[in-house]
Amino acid sequence: MKPGILKKVPGISGIVGLSAGTGILLVLLIKLGRPGWLLWTNLVLTVYFSLVVLLLWRAFRLQMKNDLYSYNTIFYFGFALFILSLAGTYFYITIHCFQNPQSFREKQTIFTLLHSAKNYMLLTAPFLLLFAGSLFISNIMLIRHEGFRFVNLLGILLSFLLVAGQVLIDFLDYRAAVYGQQSLWENLVINLMAAFYLYFECMIIGSAVADVIAARAQAERDRDYLIVLGCGLKKDGTPTPLLKGRLDLALQFRKTQVQENGKEANFVVSGGQGADEVQAEAASMQSYLLEQGVPQGQILLEDRSVNTLENMAFSKEKIDAVQENAKVAFFTTNYHVFRAGLKAKQAELDATGMGAPTKWYFWPNAAVREYVGLLTEHRGKQACILFTVAAVYTSLTILAYT
Repeated sequence: MKPGILKKVPGISGIVGLSAGTGILLVLLIKLGRPGWLLWTNLVLTVYFSLVVLLLWRAFRLQMKNDLYSYNTIFYFGFALFILSLAGTYFYITIHCFQNPQSFREKQTIFTLLHSAKNYMLLTAPFLLLFAGSLFISNIMLIRHEGFRFVNLLGILLSFLLVAGQVLIDFLDYRAAVYGQQSLWENLVINLMAAFYLYFECMIIGSAVADVIAARAQAERDRDYLIVLGCGLKKDGTPTPLLKGRLDLALQFRKTQVQENGKEANFVVSGGQGADEVQAEAASMQSYLLEQGVPQGQILLEDRSVNTLENMAFSKEKIDAVQENAKVAFFTTNYHVFRAGLKAKQAELDATGMGAPTKWYFWPNAAVREYVGLLTEHRGKQACILFTVAAVYTSLTILAYT
């Protein structure tokens, strides 16, 4: 795996073209209305969803190979699992329709699509409940060790929303089963709720997979510069255990590279001074590296940045001033590698990230913070996808109940 800046990102043009062709074919089958058309309709949908899964998986693999740090990674994997569930469902329906065509009605094809979000919620409920429970427990442990702060409650809030959303939609469905048929508007509300839940569930799964893959990535042992990202200091101005983990990982990488090919990489320590810090994070990191025997001439100091994007942009300025087209790796904590890679791309810095391990109870809550950060940074793209999902389920609801 060689993550970098991909010139041509795998698109969804193939899926769009396949969807258009499938739509035309389905309209023709329905219009003709010949014997067996319902069987053929379900077979076409089975093949269509299977091909979409293959296209999404291919796009995901290409993204992993050529451009690891991409928001598309989350979408490709997250929604591939959902489409795979649809392919399996329609395969089962096709077999059932072939064996006993008289017992199957045309509306069942529409209702299968309409209830796909709720069915996927039911299918993945054990995973989500386990995930929510793990988040809750890890957050309790985090609060015990790190203290009570709002950011340490994010995992608990997300676990509550996951369970509450599942329970609410199941309750509304149960109420409909007990008290009879729901109105069009009631069904529309429930289906839209399930669609939104589906979207954020796919995003959670995709983000978790992207985080794990990025955290396991390894840079090639031929780097010219190693950027270490700051993350806060102790009250006395020395590195926290989290920051020390990043520095130690970079030191170990440099040592291994020297052993393998004799090439000594230079360091770039990146981080400004926070309002509650006695010195810049970069200065503290520089002192730590000097204590470990790194010559001062092999350390570049970047002490202006206040966020990850500035870490990458200002570090790139420092490196470019000394050496153009340098080979770069950056070092952070494992849960932060993927989002930091996105920021490196935004700063036009071609760099591979490596993640230092952290305590087990810290990872889930930190990963949730990264997930929230990803959501807030790509509002336009997400609004477009959410609108599309809402439009599809609204159309299906109107078609099924009118």
